[in-house]
Amino acid sequence: MTVAWRKSSYSGDGEACVEVAPVGEGVATRDSKNPAGPTLSFPMGEWRKFLAGLKDS
Repeated sequence: MTVAWRKSSYSGDGEACVEVAPVGEGVATRDSKNPAGPTLSFPMGEWRKFLAGLKDS
């Protein structure tokens, strides 16, 4: 499966970033320094709650 990974626009030119990609009904995340390493996946509803929490802080 081909996944379209992207870095946050807030990451700037740094290499120590988290990348995200849409997968199925959710979002996957990975460490940009280790693209072949493990990923974490979240259902879309949980991902939206996470982003809302970031905006509130």
